Amino acid sequence: MANNKQHEAETHTSIDDVNDTLTGIGEKVQNNPKIVVYACVAVAAVVAVILIWVYAVRQPGINAANDALGQADMELLMGNDSIALMKYEKVAADHGYKAGDLAGLNAAILLYQKQDYEKALSYLKDYDASETIIGAGAKSLEGDCYVNLKQYPQAIECYKKAISLSDDNPHYTPVFMLKEATVLHEMKDYKAEAALYKELIAKYPAFASEINTNFEKYLERAEALAAQPAN
Repeated sequence: MANNKQHEAETHTSIDDVNDTLTGIGEKVQNNPKIVVYACVAVAAVVAVILIWVYAVRQPGINAANDALGQADMELLMGNDSIALMKYEKVAADHGYKAGDLAGLNAAILLYQKQDYEKALSYLKDYDASETIIGAGAKSLEGDCYVNLKQYPQAIECYKKAISLSDDNPHYTPVFMLKEATVLHEMKDYKAEAALYKELIAKYPAFASEINTNFEKYLERAEALAAQPAN
């Protein structure tokens, strides 16, 4: 019984403390109405700044970037690759947002076709590769640039990232794996090459028939080379 009375006393005390605190806050607000006014004005000012940035700055910026990207796309569709490249580069330089990012990627593709691998890389390194298809493809293209520059370790790193991003897509992931295996062969890392072919064959059995290639032969070659004594 004593414990119950003590518990009741503690409960009433804690409730009384809360009530006193709330009463004190109420009295402060009543005695200082300017505090409430200033707080409301401050909140309204923050909201206004956000709205101004979204509708007066960000949205027009996005629209302008999209329009500029569309003009570059039209030049590409008409076969004017050089003009399209100039426009893509200008959009990438002058605009941010998604349009600027895509313009940089499109510029990189055209530069790769022109065999200007170094400049293509400058755009690909800035591209935010996160999507499972476009992002993975961009990372693979970055790897292709490194291959052409004979920078094989960097190429391997890019292909691994492309494989990771592609999320086991049966049409894209094995392509990136095949590229990595090809570079591993060039680097004479036959053990890693063989392991990659084993994984490719096990996880994507339909891919071989899709591209009419016998990966078992490549696996056998890699295993035979890996078994040879090192010079």
